[in-house]
Amino acid sequence: MLRLYDTRARRVVQVGPADGRQLKVYACGPTVYRYAHVGNLRTYLLGDLVRRIAEAARVRTTVVQNITDVGHLADDTAVDATGEDKVLAQARAEGKTAQDLARFYEAAFHRDLAALNVRPADAYPRASESIPLMVDLVARLLERGHAYVGGDRSVFFAARSFPSYGEISGNRLDDLQPGHRVEGTDPAKRFHGDWTLWRRAGANRAMVWPSPWGPGFPGWHVECSAMSLHHLGHSIDLHLGGTDLRFPHHENERAQTSSAVGHEVVRHWVHGEHLLFEGRKMAKSTGNVVLLSDVAARGLDPLALRLAFLAARYRTQLDLTWAALEAADRTLRRWRTRMAEWAEAPSARMDARARREVEDAFTDDLDTPAALEVLRRLEKAPGVPPGSKFETFAHLDRLFGLDFVRDVGRAGPALPPGAGELLAARATARAAKDWGASDRLRDELAALGVAVSDTSTGQRWTLART
Repeated sequence: MLRLYDTRARRVVQVGPADGRQLKVYACGPTVYRYAHVGNLRTYLLGDLVRRIAEAARVRTTVVQNITDVGHLADDTAVDATGEDKVLAQARAEGKTAQDLARFYEAAFHRDLAALNVRPADAYPRASESIPLMVDLVARLLERGHAYVGGDRSVFFAARSFPSYGEISGNRLDDLQPGHRVEGTDPAKRFHGDWTLWRRAGANRAMVWPSPWGPGFPGWHVECSAMSLHHLGHSIDLHLGGTDLRFPHHENERAQTSSAVGHEVVRHWVHGEHLLFEGRKMAKSTGNVVLLSDVAARGLDPLALRLAFLAARYRTQLDLTWAALEAADRTLRRWRTRMAEWAEAPSARMDARARREVEDAFTDDLDTPAALEVLRRLEKAPGVPPGSKFETFAHLDRLFGLDFVRDVGRAGPALPPGAGELLAARATARAAKDWGASDRLRDELAALGVAVSDTSTGQRWTLART
């Protein structure tokens, strides 16, 4: 169905559902103490692309993405793990409660994903609401001999109890030096490579929960292990995240999850590469953080950012610039103008070759640059009827997610958000003679205030009067 680069295997592999029916995907989500920057958004797009090509192949896909509202340490390079976490520190800075802060930035995260046409996950479990799952997981690791209670009554994972540790990142326990990871020289630990599963809280610590080992809070890595096992079970087809999470987060998560169950749980680990902006890594300390709101403030369509992301493969480093975003915005607007023009021509069959080449490119390790090149050739192809170009672009937008038909038939206000994608999906359903889906999508469009009619040259839409 799909070929992706497996970080642990160090090669491109065939990816599909282990049970032949349902592709189960876990994607690391945000720590909700600030706005997601465009580098974060590129990583979140990866899961959307996987889901789109899987569903185009008629494979049912379940995606779970965590919301970390029990923050990481304020300084992830610090040795002292008793310090304040990021959520609490930012809540104090903004004069909010930790819960109010987390809900605010969680809502902003969902708005950003919607603006980029990233389809929602099937579940967004919150760390703060999953503490019992984490406590149970820690207890199981203790029972199996993979964890121990330290001198301060905190619980640690015994790294040397998992012999294959390091297969994702290439880091070997024997090569790790004290201080190279969070909590590196904690005297309560037996080995400097061990990490916290449950940290016993001090008297002044906020966000504390009861446990068999005393009041405390979970370690960062245990959150994803507990939530992925609970929501997806003991066999997960695909685990996604940014390349910065390979070590220590995904190494530790893999060790915890597999040790708790007794076998390898995640079949494939796939990572998106770093994003630079104007040649520099994005960091708050350098003032080089770009948000989606910054893109919109320049008058650019948020989906121009999605198009700019698609211009590079997910596992290659991308140096994004304002010039590239402006070029993507012009391309997107040109294609929508072409679609409006092509929509006036007689309807024609999709271009089968272009459709096959785009789908093959997506299937081949998400080669989105090659897929975009097919669209550019099709746009200029003199031998392809305009009606065929319209149907092909509309059909393939289910993979690109760029709202190609947003301006089609527009003589007044723009389509409501998400309506363009529904129109594209309905055009695809009509082409496949899936009348049930076509009717369902018509109803969804009507709920958004978009009335759709079918003509001999294709579907037409108008906005309902208010």
